[in-house]
Amino acid sequence: MRRWRHVLGLCVSGGIPRRSALTAAVVGTILNLINQGDALWAGAHLNIAKLLLTYCVPFCVATFGAVSYRVAAERRLDPSRGAGVK
Repeated sequence: MRRWRHVLGLCVSGGIPRRSALTAAVVGTILNLINQGDALWAGAHLNIAKLLLTYCVPFCVATFGAVSYRVAAERRLDPSRGAGVK
């Protein structure tokens, strides 16, 4: 349980949410243009579920990568910590 609490704490600290949101904005916009560009240019209705997921997925991937890096860095600095917490 403490490991999850530590990981969730890392998810919302140290600039991770801001960087993940920036990544999601850039990557999500590009992917939406690719996936729903024809609907955008034709003035048709967009698929809202696709639109939201197209921004959510890069946000989650960027957050996972940043947290994984921080946990690994903590392990390298203090191998006795195991999975990031005592």
